[in-house]
Amino acid sequence: MPGYVFQFRLVFQELPLLLGGALTTVHLSVLTLLLSLAVGTLGAVCRLSRHAWLRRPATWYVEAIRNTPLLVQLFFIYFGLGQINVDVPNYVAALAGLVLNNGAYLTEIVRAGIEAIPKSQHDASVSLGMSYVQRMRHVIFPQAFRVIYPPLANQFIGIILFSSLVSVIAVEDLALRGKMIISRSFRSFETYIVVTAMYVVMTVTISAALKLLGRRLFRHA
Repeated sequence: MPGYVFQFRLVFQELPLLLGGALTTVHLSVLTLLLSLAVGTLGAVCRLSRHAWLRRPATWYVEAIRNTPLLVQLFFIYFGLGQINVDVPNYVAALAGLVLNNGAYLTEIVRAGIEAIPKSQHDASVSLGMSYVQRMRHVIFPQAFRVIYPPLANQFIGIILFSSLVSVIAVEDLALRGKMIISRSFRSFETYIVVTAMYVVMTVTISAALKLLGRRLFRHA
């Protein structure tokens, strides 16, 4: 890059703006994970149900979401619903799109975790007279959580990274704040270096924290 003069000072002057965007990214990602886990748990239970009226809609949901791009899903919620006079705020649309998308993937993760529990555990809880809800709450889910925790942690990192797509519907996350700075400073190279570094710091830090939490939660497993 002959003759190019780096000017990171212009980017660092806007650091509070970027930090605000990073906070939005983390906030949105945490909410997405929690709500997606609820959707995924419900979806997994439906997918494993003996009743076709529960199993089939859950299967259709998973297949429909996993075979369409997240960007298209966001556009459908934000722009598509607007065409039928359903006004969805951009943050709500972003959250809904991310939850619907990740809920489908977590449905399969949770389902795999439940299926990994030996049938003897189900039989033993039945012999103790537990109801279905009691079996799932006290016997199956605690054991399944050990199985799904590693992919769940990986999914959270993926949520943080893919959340950058919400910038296309004007949610002021870290990615969009970076674009705003570029529009004022015209220093795209320096800005994207800083934004990339911030994403790396966030994901590496959170990944390390999740690994530490996992070791503490399951050290006696």
